[in-house]
Amino acid sequence: MRKFLNNLIVLFLKAFSHLPFRLLYLISDFAFVLLFHIVRYRKKVVYTNLRNSFPEKTEAEIDRIARAYYRHLCDVSMESIKLYSMSENELNKHLKVTGVEKMEAYFKQQKSIIVLAMHYNNWEWGASVQRFSSHQIVMVYNPVRNNMEMERFILSIRERFGGISVPVHKSARMAIQFDQTDRPGLLWLGADQTPFQSSKFWTTFLNQETPFFSGPEKIAHKTNQPVFFHHTRKVARGKYEVILTELVAQPREEKPETILLTYINKMEEIIREQPEYWLWSHRRWKHKRPANIALIDRHTKTC
Repeated sequence: MRKFLNNLIVLFLKAFSHLPFRLLYLISDFAFVLLFHIVRYRKKVVYTNLRNSFPEKTEAEIDRIARAYYRHLCDVSMESIKLYSMSENELNKHLKVTGVEKMEAYFKQQKSIIVLAMHYNNWEWGASVQRFSSHQIVMVYNPVRNNMEMERFILSIRERFGGISVPVHKSARMAIQFDQTDRPGLLWLGADQTPFQSSKFWTTFLNQETPFFSGPEKIAHKTNQPVFFHHTRKVARGKYEVILTELVAQPREEKPETILLTYINKMEEIIREQPEYWLWSHRRWKHKRPANIALIDRHTKTC
């Protein structure tokens, strides 16, 4: 019965994706009222995250950011479903990509690269960058629990322009394998999610002690693949620009923690500028730092 219901939901979403943007945004406006005022979806999580991240802001400012976040979250949900049926020409009207030239220069050198992304603005549309990249894009994801039908639907959206999705536990192996193939790869990591409490990499992020996956740093040092940053900027409702910039050219020449700290600094700078576009409903700070794990200072790199 569960499988049947999951398949039914997926069929509905596939049909839903064919609705025009104008109608999808009307539905999004209604969804905002439903989520924010009636269901109150994770409001405690969102407001707590915002208050702790911006203690200098007034309650009125926190409320303004929260409301803008929920409106944006509803828009992104509609846009992500829409991607299932969008043509390449239609997508070009809504998404601009800049900064690919430097990545292409590495491709000509037969060098694979790593791209560190974040859950900011419409991160799902970022998978379509494969259209502009000669590298084989490999997107790392966390499997959907107990719902293979939904996972297949999500992966079909992400892979429809040629990218490949791999579960997080296979990401290091894939990065190494692409160093041994004729076509260099591009490992795409959303590195702002919450790792296990036992993570060895803890630093301050948005005024809070925060753990990060150390995998991106380890992979970069092992492979010496150049590291890029993926920033999705919102231009207008339904219109975005993906900006790709190089963070570290030679990872093995950098001191420990430098790659992740550079990424974290860049990410916080962007979030502080327009906080309503980050994923505040995620329980990013659900863990407390164990006493036996030192806190890395983002500026002096001392504990």
